[in-house]
Amino acid sequence: MIYKIAALGLLTCGLLAACSRTVPTASAPQERFDRVVTVSIQAGDTPQSLAQAVGGQVLRWNADGCAAGDKTTCTALIGLNAPLGGQSLRALGGRTVYSEPNRDVFSGGGSVTSTMNGKTSMWSGGKTSMWSGGKTSMWSGGQFSQIPENTALWQKIRLEEAQALAPGLGRGVTVAVIDTGLDLQHPAFAGSLSDPSTWYDFYAADTNPQEEGTLGTGGYGHGTNVAGIVLQVAPGAKIMPLRVLGPDGSGDVVMVAQAILWAADHGASVINLSLGSEESSRIVQDAIETVTAKKVMVVSSAGNSNLNKITYPAADARAEGSGAYNLSVGSVDLNDVKSSFSNYSSELEVMAPGEQVYAPAPDGRMAAWSGTSMAAPMVSGSLALALGQQLSPQNMTRQLTRRAADIYKVSGNKPYKDKLGEKGRLDLVEFLDHAGDN
Repeated sequence: MIYKIAALGLLTCGLLAACSRTVPTASAPQERFDRVVTVSIQAGDTPQSLAQAVGGQVLRWNADGCAAGDKTTCTALIGLNAPLGGQSLRALGGRTVYSEPNRDVFSGGGSVTSTMNGKTSMWSGGKTSMWSGGKTSMWSGGQFSQIPENTALWQKIRLEEAQALAPGLGRGVTVAVIDTGLDLQHPAFAGSLSDPSTWYDFYAADTNPQEEGTLGTGGYGHGTNVAGIVLQVAPGAKIMPLRVLGPDGSGDVVMVAQAILWAADHGASVINLSLGSEESSRIVQDAIETVTAKKVMVVSSAGNSNLNKITYPAADARAEGSGAYNLSVGSVDLNDVKSSFSNYSSELEVMAPGEQVYAPAPDGRMAAWSGTSMAAPMVSGSLALALGQQLSPQNMTRQLTRRAADIYKVSGNKPYKDKLGEKGRLDLVEFLDHAGDN
């Protein structure tokens, strides 16, 4: 909620981005707060005085624009575990204060749906040409040789033809996967991760964003699968692993916003958010608007509740100030029918196949997941393919939605007219043919 103590000004939240190094084993989360508050800074304020007035802990003191009177860069971010009561509000008189829930607001979506031959299979030999070189030789006779179970998916979005059109395969492009972390030692990611100096675990407050948990329980394996999908589409790209979700698949507003800002500051060109919330977070949306102003593209999944509304931040993807570099993604099956789980909405922008998508799984294994979380990284990988051809990102998201395959003529989609994107399902060839158009 917004407390109108003074004339409401636009607040942006630059968030804490680095903490001391630790090496976690079954890590506990960093200190967490029930709510997060932004407060405009006034002359004479100190972090200690505002923390005392609010009754919380200052997470970020962003005073860059205070001397110039710029309210957008003159704010403090404060975490607290008690209601912001009347006494605190009186102590903050003459300021603009904004408060919203923080703890476990965001969650990842999707579920493990199957494993190879009824069990989770090991990656043979620990290396394959896809992961080591990212060459187009991964294709053999129309089959995706490393994961043939995905062949029909890739044929649906015309991946083989698209990779021939974009021989750079996303090289030089970094995609930040903000998720449950990754299996950092998985052979699928050998040579495909960004420099370790760009990694961070915002859940545990350390520099080792390693997935933790048990496959098939909670969110464990979610981030590894998402990152693996990006690399199957754009094998030349680099993945920046950023952990914001715990083993149960949930995480805090502050963690997600921190990671978005960190990703842009550390060289990501595309940010994948296969996560969502039922409620809009102004703090996360401010972070997205900050990075899209730098022409960083953000891709968000639409949610898996089969509802006529999509989760946030996907629902804000068309918002003024970020829409040109922001996309929301839902899921279809191989017949181009809306997946039974996928949310839908007039705000939704594009669809991609999100059922039974095989990709790396923790401990060197492979598994299939289903969810809009699996559709989103196909779009993130598509953007990486186009960026790897040195194309301008300026109109890229617009062309991706405009050049999608029309799925409204499919009978199963009749109940969802105009709620599955402008046209429908991702078509990589059409997109790449026009990605650089105005």
